[in-house]
Amino acid sequence: MHPTDILEYFESRRDVIVDEIREIVDIESPSHDSERSRAVVDWVESKARATGVEISVERAFVRDGNHLIIRAFPGDAQPTLLLGHTDTVHPVGTQEKNRTRIEGDMLFGCGIFDMKANIVVILEALRFFAESGEEPSTPLTILLSCDEEVGSLTGREFVETEAALAARCLVFEPSSEGKIKTGRKGTSIYTLRAHGRPAHAGLEPEKGASAILELARQIPVIQTIARPEIGTTVNVCTIKGGTTSNVIPENAVCEIDVRFSSMAESQRVEEEMRAIKAFDERVTLELQGGINRPPLERTPDVITLFEKARDIASSFGYEIGETQVGGASDGNFVAALGVPILDGLGIAGAGAHMLTEHILVSDIAKRTTLVTLLLMS
Repeated sequence: MHPTDILEYFESRRDVIVDEIREIVDIESPSHDSERSRAVVDWVESKARATGVEISVERAFVRDGNHLIIRAFPGDAQPTLLLGHTDTVHPVGTQEKNRTRIEGDMLFGCGIFDMKANIVVILEALRFFAESGEEPSTPLTILLSCDEEVGSLTGREFVETEAALAARCLVFEPSSEGKIKTGRKGTSIYTLRAHGRPAHAGLEPEKGASAILELARQIPVIQTIARPEIGTTVNVCTIKGGTTSNVIPENAVCEIDVRFSSMAESQRVEEEMRAIKAFDERVTLELQGGINRPPLERTPDVITLFEKARDIASSFGYEIGETQVGGASDGNFVAALGVPILDGLGIAGAGAHMLTEHILVSDIAKRTTLVTLLLMS
């Protein structure tokens, strides 16, 4: 089937696709909300069964919701892993501030760009295979986790298990200005606690050892660990401490966000963070945390997969680019296993995690065609 015929097929279904995107977006499913997580997974499972493709479904019930695994087109070859998530960052009720609506070419909604519209892209590819008689070149494994937005504490196990079995992985996170992501920084998250000595701030302040003052002196030291010229950033993002306005603060804590492009940099940062010593010997420091996600590096296998996607896109007059970004995704876990991967395959749009979040209606059919042809290649 010619690529332009596939594009015409999805163009003819654009209104139906928009309606289905509206449906899933309007099922609010913030991280940690198990009831709403089950509701959105119920919707996805129902729609997947309705595509006409014979599937098997596995649901992992965890404290914060359901991880969903759908398998289709079984065979002896290694599967292609299609990776996404059903949780969003928006609290229940936020959709009143960003109603699901169309304004010109923009389809707005909470979680629509990151990444509920892209779940519908996957479902539409399945429907195309059922209706056209075409088949993907490998078995398909679709994994939608329920806690990606909060660090994948339970989802990581499932991602790594399925990735270890896969020949390649397509990640349906948002694109970056329509560009596919061929590189992502890794992340480390640290918590630095200071334990000092309390004292009356007016009567005997000299007998106290301020935890807040200690962290204030440590922050410039922490910031110098960064090497922005090679992509390593280190930022103290939150700080709190003290008990009341007239007591030298006994306790204080700050949280530190680290981004890096290579594992060597993550190890350097780790060593320098662990080497931090208190300025005031009466204050003790306690460092917790470490690497959260490894980097998704732009390896030769990633480049080869991107070039294939670019050639496929050009076959129906669609231009795509590539980019490397600072944010991490579950794709980072996959990349660390050496599996060829493309991230950011979602519909073009903007405003992830914002009240202006939207996708471009004009990109729906093109992006779905690209994904379908990638699965067939």
